[in-house]
Amino acid sequence: MNAQRSTEASAGTAGTEAGTETGAKEGAKDAAKDGAQAAAAGVERLVEIVLPGKVEPEGLLVREGAVPAAGPGKLVIAMEATGVSFAEQQMRRGKYFDQPPFPFVPGYDLVGTVAATGEGVDPGLVGRRVAALVKTGGWATHVVVDAADAVPVPDGVGADEAETVVVSGITAWQMLHRKARVRAGQTVLVHGANGSVGSVLVQLALAAGVKVIGTASARHHDGLRARGVVPVDYRTEDVPARVRELAPGGVDAVFDHVGGRSVVDSWGLLAPGGTLVAYGSASTRDDEGSKQWPVLKVLGRVWLWNALPNRRRAFFYNVWAGRSLSRSRFRARLRADLGRVFAAVRRGEVSAPIAARLPLTDAAGALRLAESGTVAGKVLLVP
Repeated sequence: MNAQRSTEASAGTAGTEAGTETGAKEGAKDAAKDGAQAAAAGVERLVEIVLPGKVEPEGLLVREGAVPAAGPGKLVIAMEATGVSFAEQQMRRGKYFDQPPFPFVPGYDLVGTVAATGEGVDPGLVGRRVAALVKTGGWATHVVVDAADAVPVPDGVGADEAETVVVSGITAWQMLHRKARVRAGQTVLVHGANGSVGSVLVQLALAAGVKVIGTASARHHDGLRARGVVPVDYRTEDVPARVRELAPGGVDAVFDHVGGRSVVDSWGLLAPGGTLVAYGSASTRDDEGSKQWPVLKVLGRVWLWNALPNRRRAFFYNVWAGRSLSRSRFRARLRADLGRVFAAVRRGEVSAPIAARLPLTDAAGALRLAESGTVAGKVLLVP
């Protein structure tokens, strides 16, 4: 870690930095010392990570302040685990489609225990483990959320285990069952079958009785075969040609996070009545220029394909779609679908590997590790 540290007198939300700044190692030591002193005095302190602009991971700031209070309809979650996803990697580059202006606290999701409730919220929730999808703000020891956005984590599912499937699990479940509406006996193609979303997609599809073809580099093929997936090496094989060999009549659904040319190939691999679900543009991660353009290109293709009489469907999946139109409906779906994912975890049908577990104050190191492409599984941050 080589982040900087600042100390604030009041609770942190992304804003003006104050106080002294030191290198990451000094910052981490100071944060640990301050935290220990506060704990000894019976006083909790907020620690959060701030993304100040387009910076290298070492440019992240560690900021401290008072633990925020729960306002009406809110609750405070004491974070037990949060994670590094593709979203934070893109936000660091200023390339996530609808990220807020700098500076802000990253962190797409988190799992923790309810530490306090505000007016109008059941005080009996205190001490309960919950998960929340927040888009930003999760990289903090204490996070304020609307009580209606907190999803209960069932007994028997640990915080780390739950965190690995919050954003990836809700994404996989909704793409598989709400968009593609897969049925037992069908065949699907999952790009990046070893990735955070892809691996959950694979497991949920197999649990539903669906045959899965999955793209991944060769080193992941044995693990995929062990699960029952037919692997295809996207680095050395002609993916469209190989998939046509495996499914001559086409596949019933394709889940494509790659974007660019890949999404065109994916559309061409669909059987009549098939569904393409695009959900990213990973191939353009390091491209310069507009962060909106790669997504808009995919959206344009989706619109055109759906306008043509071709007996196939295409979607661009966004986990936040519909939230602005009906927040109550969005919340109900999130709670129901994430609840199904947690139930699948509890039954042993779904698991997601943990690549590493690092302290929150080493967010820079966690981000570096996640971006390295050398690990399988989710990189977690813990308080």
